[in-house]
Amino acid sequence: MKPIFVRGVSNQFRLTLAIALSVLLIVANDRLAPVRQSMATLLSPMQYLANVPGDMLDSVAETLATRNMLQRQNAEMLRQQVLMSERLQRFEHLRQENERLRALLGSPLHMDARKMVAEVMQVASDPFHQHIVINRGSQNGVYVGQPVLDSQGVVGQVTEVSAITSRVLLMSDSSHAIPVRITRNDVRMIVNGTGELDEVELRHVAKSTDVKVGDLLVTSGLGRRFPEGYPVARVTEVSRDDAQAYARVMAQPLAALDRIRYLLLIWPDMNRNSPSEPAQETTQPAEAESQSPEETVQ
Repeated sequence: MKPIFVRGVSNQFRLTLAIALSVLLIVANDRLAPVRQSMATLLSPMQYLANVPGDMLDSVAETLATRNMLQRQNAEMLRQQVLMSERLQRFEHLRQENERLRALLGSPLHMDARKMVAEVMQVASDPFHQHIVINRGSQNGVYVGQPVLDSQGVVGQVTEVSAITSRVLLMSDSSHAIPVRITRNDVRMIVNGTGELDEVELRHVAKSTDVKVGDLLVTSGLGRRFPEGYPVARVTEVSRDDAQAYARVMAQPLAALDRIRYLLLIWPDMNRNSPSEPAQETTQPAEAESQSPEETVQ
């Protein structure tokens, strides 16, 4: 009976053949280099084709990762944009405040006048009285009757003083009056408040008085309350009626009374002391001059 599986080549023969082929390949290695290059060239497309699935997976993974990264970066940049926008808004506010302070400190003051910046804390809600409260008081050397200005002109005068705050009566109040002169011809008049923030009146002006629309009114220095030369208002209307004994002269305050925030307190030489305490009282200037540099500007 014949066996099912016929016995093949013996293992000794296979070993001998493998050794012989190995020796032959070692000897012919240099001569087979062109053949290997040709075969590599023929097999290269297959290698690229075999790598396509892996490359596609890598590309998809990179695309997803890049998209997620871009989304995160976009969200972070949007967040930073919002933060920077808020900072820019604050910087714009600070820039405007800085410009107002620079304009305030550059107002036309006499060089020998000491000055201090004050901030408005409260505006009067009483329609019959126009005054404000500022954050400076007797501790800063503020005194009753002290002139108050903004970057454009006279605002009013201090009427009440406490330790850390003061009340300022605006020049537009109906009870307020300022001696002024016209810069064009030095004609002297008195500006009276009308109760309106954007309008003041020059009363008892003779019809023959040389006053014109556009004339600039500055403090005359009479009464020793407001020093001479500070802008007050500009004439906006001159009406001469034969039926009236006096001309009707209206003016507009130069100070922005409807939107003041920062004010300037001044200590001119003539007003370093209260008018009721002229020579012997010198404690207020000393107290004021002892303030910190950020509060007082020499």
